[in-house]
Amino acid sequence: MEEVTNKKFKTIDLAYMGLSVALIAVCSWISIPLTVPITLQTLGVCLVSGLFGLKRGAVSTLAYIILGTVGVPVFSGFKGGLGVISGPTGGYIVGFIFTALIVGFACDKWSGKLWAAVLSMIIGILVCYTFGTAWFAFIYARTQEPASLATILGWCVFPFLPFDAAKIAIAAILTNRLKKHVK
Repeated sequence: MEEVTNKKFKTIDLAYMGLSVALIAVCSWISIPLTVPITLQTLGVCLVSGLFGLKRGAVSTLAYIILGTVGVPVFSGFKGGLGVISGPTGGYIVGFIFTALIVGFACDKWSGKLWAAVLSMIIGILVCYTFGTAWFAFIYARTQEPASLATILGWCVFPFLPFDAAKIAIAAILTNRLKKHVK
């Protein structure tokens, strides 16, 4: 008979991942509507991946995205469905996966190092910006006259930098302080 410890995910992993999906969903519902809404989703993804690592963080983020894609209202504005993923903010949601991979990897490799959490969260959110902004520009160009890169960055990146800096600081500090309590 196979030992319980040989399973791919232990019960504690599943509990952490379920709580992580719920945390990201709640963070998405806290929103300030703009061209691209300001939410706490990136804080949730960074915190979950920083605390629970690459495997649990990435699977939790992917589960969150799958739930939203099939119609569960876990995205910003209590929305769900394929239309959200294929809409103007869908690239940011897809970018969350890469943010989770980057942050989870760094926080596993350099566990307990604040600099690693901060740096990986910065890189992760920049990658998320890249996916989101590129997708937004693609969708916008299909429905409107193409906008310049400076205009798109003005809509999709620059207004969010101070908020994301604060979210990174909060997520990194919480990760650093709480990581030692996570099994």
